[in-house]
Amino acid sequence: MKNIQSFLESQAFGVCTKVGEKLGFATSSIRLYFIYLSFLTFGSPVLVYLILAFWLNIRKILRRERSTVWDV
Repeated sequence: MKNIQSFLESQAFGVCTKVGEKLGFATSSIRLYFIYLSFLTFGSPVLVYLILAFWLNIRKILRRERSTVWDV
């Protein structure tokens, strides 16, 4: 079960995991709050999630490009 969970987290950008690490909360509780907020606010946290996922991917790409510049 842990292998499936880690695969899904890595494929789904790991936004909840990253937020949990930064704030010191359990990832499962952040996921539950995200689901509850999505139902209560008719899906508006989904936009926040997508923006955070995009931001994490951009940071990952920029870090990868910086490290390859010096490997010439």
